[in-house]
Amino acid sequence: MISKLSRIGQLGLALCCGAMLLLAPVNIASATQVKTSEKSLSIQKRIQPKLAKQLEDKGFRLGSPVFIRIFKQTSELELWIKGPGPRYYLFKTYEICDYSGGLGPKLKTGDKQAPEGVYHVDANSFNPNSRFHLSFDLGYPNAYDSMQGRTGKFLMIHGQCESVGCYAMTNKFMEEIYFITQAAIEAGSQDMFWVHVFPFKMTSRQLRRISKTPEGEKWMPFWGNLKQAYDYFETYRRPPHVAVAKGTYIFF
Repeated sequence: MISKLSRIGQLGLALCCGAMLLLAPVNIASATQVKTSEKSLSIQKRIQPKLAKQLEDKGFRLGSPVFIRIFKQTSELELWIKGPGPRYYLFKTYEICDYSGGLGPKLKTGDKQAPEGVYHVDANSFNPNSRFHLSFDLGYPNAYDSMQGRTGKFLMIHGQCESVGCYAMTNKFMEEIYFITQAAIEAGSQDMFWVHVFPFKMTSRQLRRISKTPEGEKWMPFWGNLKQAYDYFETYRRPPHVAVAKGTYIFF
């Protein structure tokens, strides 16, 4: 059996040789300022004391690293926060107010389908002047999407409750999500955070059930690949590093 260390070494060699492409840079985190506006500063001032208290009551600290998972079928967004060790712990599950389309990935501009896949958000992704209250861009299409020939842009998580390809959270929920994730970037605990978007809770039982539907028959290879990211986090409670090779996600 190849050890984990050996696999990582082989992955590094493959990256050097151009056989794989890292989906996001692995950088040492440093303090980075997210763009602000009078509106966002006013909202932040209003909610930050209450938000800090909510986090403290659950044993978290504002500015700790974060991770987001989205599940279309149940309209849920999970916000996870890193503890004192390597593991992440669930802070809150938010109800998604609206998203576009059904189960399955976004394929092209104008299909009014919300994306599925593995995305990352950095300081440049935040928009404090969004016409949907507050937002951050998922970075669709990522390297995997581009390899599949998928097109589109400006796919976001944002406020309000209407969607033409995004995940709408309502203003109240988006304020919490926005400023917790902004604090993680600005504290220097991470220079970006992962957002994993799944069609459903990817248990083996659920995957078998969905495989018998028309959507399952069409997207099972893609969903089977995404399940690797789901299983990794369920096992280790930390998001994996991600690369793309030969049209597939690699998680390690």
